[in-house]
Amino acid sequence: METWMIIAAIVILVAIGIAVWYAMKSRQSKHLQDRFGPEYEHMSTAAGRKDAEKALREREARVEKLHIRDLSTEQLQAFGRDWQSVQTHFVDDPEKSVIEADMLVQRVMDARGYPVTGFERQAEDISVDHPEVVSNYRAAHEIADASRNHEATTEDLRQAMIHYRSLFSDLLGSGKMAKAS
Repeated sequence: METWMIIAAIVILVAIGIAVWYAMKSRQSKHLQDRFGPEYEHMSTAAGRKDAEKALREREARVEKLHIRDLSTEQLQAFGRDWQSVQTHFVDDPEKSVIEADMLVQRVMDARGYPVTGFERQAEDISVDHPEVVSNYRAAHEIADASRNHEATTEDLRQAMIHYRSLFSDLLGSGKMAKAS
């Protein structure tokens, strides 16, 4: 075989290898975009695509090791009643209701099997299975913190309750919110 043929074969093999590598990276990026949705965009903007994808893959691996479970019918009903109570108290004491909503969401996450170790880790873990509402969780938690210092307006508190409700419903599972209340 002549030298030019060997070189051509090597170039072709390298080109094929690069194409396969690129296709695998694109497929992995697409998977992360599909799975994490707005969280992928949030992370990519904040950390850059490469670092964001690495962090999101690590989240996936960590959450896969957790024992996330569905709630029992009794738990769904109890949490539904608790949510109704929190909502009812909002009119009389919005600050207290937002803090109660924050604690209730924490209890639901704990019951589902999410580690309750710190807000940022919780938000990361929630983002794996509930990417559409993790931004709501962050916004609501920020308002709850402001509320603890009496720095939130009534409109802020109302928004926090809306955010918590969407996360709460998502954590309970689609369609189960109505059955639980």
